[in-house]
Amino acid sequence: MFDFVPIQHYYNIYLNLCLALVLFTMLHTYVLKLDDSKNIIFINVVGYTLLISLIIYLGMRPINGIFGDTVNYNKAYIKYSLGGSIGDEADYYWHVFMQFMSQIVSIHVFFTICTFIYIFPLYRISKEFFGKYWYYSFIMFVVSFSFYTYAVNGVRNGAALSLFLWGISYHKSKPIMFVFFLFAMMFHKTAILPIAAYLITGYYNDPKIFFKGWLACIPLSLTMGAVWITLFASLGFGDDRLSGYLTSEAEEGTFSSTGFRWDFLFHSAFAVFSGWYFIYKKQFHDEFYFRLLNTYLICNGFWILVIKANFSNRFAYLSWFMMAIVVIYPLLKQKFFKNQHIMIGKVVFAYFMFTYLMYLVFYV
Repeated sequence: MFDFVPIQHYYNIYLNLCLALVLFTMLHTYVLKLDDSKNIIFINVVGYTLLISLIIYLGMRPINGIFGDTVNYNKAYIKYSLGGSIGDEADYYWHVFMQFMSQIVSIHVFFTICTFIYIFPLYRISKEFFGKYWYYSFIMFVVSFSFYTYAVNGVRNGAALSLFLWGISYHKSKPIMFVFFLFAMMFHKTAILPIAAYLITGYYNDPKIFFKGWLACIPLSLTMGAVWITLFASLGFGDDRLSGYLTSEAEEGTFSSTGFRWDFLFHSAFAVFSGWYFIYKKQFHDEFYFRLLNTYLICNGFWILVIKANFSNRFAYLSWFMMAIVVIYPLLKQKFFKNQHIMIGKVVFAYFMFTYLMYLVFYV
């Protein structure tokens, strides 16, 4: 446990180290070619150091309310360690997992294991699709706007959706993929949405239709937002808590503010514009990329429909967790620009700047 790190600066330290790393990475893109052996060494040394350091730093965080649900997870963990039984809990198998772990490891080891489940799949999917250039995808995940929150607060949700990514990294082996999908749903029922969206793309995968659908969601939300909120609250993914997120009132001063979140829509549009640009302007054709992009468009479109709801940012994460790979995928698969390595550095920097600017606006 990092007791020597001031709790109020935990996020600041993480984010400013990300800033330094992003700037250093961008500088590297100006100095070295993408396939230069020195750059490959840099990718591996910095990448694996980042992977291990993040798992330890975030997993061994102090038990404090500044980390959101960390305190609630700790209370449940103590109950289970003392022999408490599982009540009428949503996501029952997550609690089975907690109960089992409480008998063999401490709470800090448990959180570190959860952090591994959250972060390792980001490495795994990056390595699987991009080989020796995996670092650029991995750092995009790490500097994503929602990354830190779901490492220390929405732990169960973050772990579930990372298990989904772990699953699609085995897309060529469907039995293994579906095992990970099953574990994702057992951890958190909201994983049903991206899983269903991904399966839909297996039957229909034309980006043009999904782009039009995503755009249509904006006026539908603006004019009929309450209708969609009521509809989806009644469905609730089989979880009353999710209905509560849509219909309950947010506490004054919470980040989960109400109204049509144009700032979040702008953020979501990064991946949409990227997909449109590479597919239609650069003629990039990759069937698996289409599946990733279309899955994102379905999930993000769902969020846009309920964007006016309190706590709708919880639903935004059902697409945002994929944003990094949707944005960077074409640049790591095909050459489009004369100085493509520099372009990759610029994309990583621009993508991170939304995260950093939101930090300056809301937290400083």
